[in-house]
Amino acid sequence: MLYTPIKFRNVEVKNRWVMSPMCMYSCENGMANDFHYVHYGSRSQGGTGLIIVEATGVERRGRITNHCMGIWNDEQAEKLQKIVEFVHKNSDSKIGIQIAHAGRKGSTWNNLQIPVEEGWETVAPSPIPYHPTERIPHVLTIEEIKEQVQNFKEAARRAVKAGFDVIEIHGAHGYLVHQFLSPLSNIRTDEYGGSFENRIRFLLEIVDAVNEELNENVALFVRISGTEYAENGWDIESSVELAKILKNHSVDLVDVSSGGNIHGVKIPLFDGYQVPLSSQVRNEAEVKTGAVGLIKKVEHAEEILQKGDADLIFIAREILRNPYIAVQGSFEMKEECFFPHQYLRAKISS
Repeated sequence: MLYTPIKFRNVEVKNRWVMSPMCMYSCENGMANDFHYVHYGSRSQGGTGLIIVEATGVERRGRITNHCMGIWNDEQAEKLQKIVEFVHKNSDSKIGIQIAHAGRKGSTWNNLQIPVEEGWETVAPSPIPYHPTERIPHVLTIEEIKEQVQNFKEAARRAVKAGFDVIEIHGAHGYLVHQFLSPLSNIRTDEYGGSFENRIRFLLEIVDAVNEELNENVALFVRISGTEYAENGWDIESSVELAKILKNHSVDLVDVSSGGNIHGVKIPLFDGYQVPLSSQVRNEAEVKTGAVGLIKKVEHAEEILQKGDADLIFIAREILRNPYIAVQGSFEMKEECFFPHQYLRAKISS
């Protein structure tokens, strides 16, 4: 199954390998540069079915660090368009972008909050910092929440114009959308807090606004944290219910990760540790899902698909170590996969 195509709207992904979005902390003023051109381009030469560009801030305050990527202006989008054009011209990979807002987890470096003079005032649904030593974030007003929805919409418009095949909304890892979802970080008493229906409202408004910018040639994914590993927090049952609703809002795939919202929780780590979350969301909500988290081997990836635990395999650290895991896996499994014509002399060892 790893080398079986799959379609989302009119977007056909040639195989089930996905380069998971990973921050590179290498931008100035949110701008992609030569490093990103080589970084993403090399994965397309390795046969990866879908490449997703790192978390990209929908506004300046939406970044995690001063060196994270942005798409809040047209100049940033034009830099990204050059990467998209290379991938499309020189491979059969599809390319997506993860649009994001860090919320209270922004204005940091090396996982420590930097002074506001060097960074910015963070924002959140409630006056609760991620770590007790950090500044209390500015609580978004209803008008400001609407502005953030518009920021996501405009980011999606720029991404579509740049030629991306997939837009992924980052709703995981304790960033702004996740902060609204969780009853531990969202203690609002208005229409954006309290009940499950109110806490998911921000995400659904973003999804609907982004969909207004999309067509059948651009698919929509949402990344969520299947659980935040904290008592009375966001959990897998909530994720299943959310996924059912997202499906009805024209979301094509739910990318199931975990954690990130509550400081100091213990996460049980083992190869494929988040696969059960993907499986439960996929099978109970009847939606397509992506599995991510310490998936390192071709055989393991194939097993996940065969068992019906996911539809796509998101690879993070392993694809940093080996940009050619997809094409090398095709050699092992005797399957067809994109291979650069310039390299054909190396396809079959003599």
